[in-house]
Amino acid sequence: MAADQCDFPCSWPVAEIRSRFPALKRQIGGLPVCYFDGPAGSQVSQSVADAVADYLIRCNSNRGSANATAIESDHLIDAAHQAVADFLNAPDPATVCFGANMTTITLSVSRALSRTWSPGDEIIVTRLDHDANVSPWVLAARDAGAKVHHVDLNPDDWTLNLDDFRSRLSDRTRLVAAGLASNATGTINPIEQIAEESHSAGALVYVDAVHAAPHRRIDVRKLNCDFLVCSAYKFFGPHVGILYGREDLLTEIEPYKLRPAPNSIPGRWMTGTQNHEGIVGTKACIDYLVSLNQDDCDNRRCSEGNDRIERLNRVFCQIDQYEQQLSLRFLQGIAEIHDLSVVGISNQNMVQHRVPTFSLISRRHLPQTLATRLAQRGIFAWAGNHYALPFTEAADLEPHGTLRIGALHYNTIQEIDRVIGTLAELVS
Repeated sequence: MAADQCDFPCSWPVAEIRSRFPALKRQIGGLPVCYFDGPAGSQVSQSVADAVADYLIRCNSNRGSANATAIESDHLIDAAHQAVADFLNAPDPATVCFGANMTTITLSVSRALSRTWSPGDEIIVTRLDHDANVSPWVLAARDAGAKVHHVDLNPDDWTLNLDDFRSRLSDRTRLVAAGLASNATGTINPIEQIAEESHSAGALVYVDAVHAAPHRRIDVRKLNCDFLVCSAYKFFGPHVGILYGREDLLTEIEPYKLRPAPNSIPGRWMTGTQNHEGIVGTKACIDYLVSLNQDDCDNRRCSEGNDRIERLNRVFCQIDQYEQQLSLRFLQGIAEIHDLSVVGISNQNMVQHRVPTFSLISRRHLPQTLATRLAQRGIFAWAGNHYALPFTEAADLEPHGTLRIGALHYNTIQEIDRVIGTLAELVS
């Protein structure tokens, strides 16, 4: 949902939000730390930390026993499945599976799917994706004898070249893997359009929504994807990976699993004992997001049931509006620093097509040098390829990659001004 489609007030209580995150109280050199490292992992609210600790203290147990702790644990994990289903607007909590992380999940799904491929089949990946949505498919295709196509980019703004995508799509295509938002450039990809065209060719669509999850409302029904993956630690939760899959696909495709493991979904895709405290913490971070909706409704009551979906719709509309303000301020400021350039969409009139994640390159300074000097001044950012190696190779940015500045809804306009001012000082 774009900000210009939001028809209710968006007054963002950023000071109150920041008070919920203990990490944001950290200081270096007497100054508060600016956390612009969200693309590598967000901070967590106190309520999320409390939920994880409470689970470990009160009902830490494996599943399926008749004892009290196991029963309580099972109830909490079932509630987390429902919460994540609402977070993704999935039709059924059984279509939500948890795992170690997005990469491990994708390696598992690619291995299972490749058993249905044959020599002559084709797979499409993109050069804008995180490598976790590229290498698993390349490896699986190699084992199956299938051919892999890589969608090229438009070098003026490093967006996907949709004409190139269409030229590679055919009735031989079995799977199209694409990211909802780039973790390197912040670009939002037209997944609905890609899914429609892929399905017309008979291909499945696998969406990496890891980077989009803290910024935009994810609706698997609207995206019309067959699979979608994300990670809770990117949207203010613990280190837990999440898989959504169409019910028929999760039921019919044979995963690599142990014999005693369930044959029903979602258990057949959740190998081994899961990170139960992390799963409970994932529900807590969704409850936190729900609580950001500004109205008079009791948050605890509204964190359950169908109302949670509507409240998430409203919250993410508000987040989108607020983050577009952050993006505009950043792009305006960085345009004044002539030694730095934005790799990706830099047009201030197109902020609705990106999230506030910015890759920068300097003519005179290495990304790692700038990241180190920023860290010394209490501004946390990242340098390198950000695991988006297909992109940094395509953009000829290896071996140093980019300096990545990534804002989230707890960042402020004042922090944007601070990083802009510091960068101007560092490169002058």
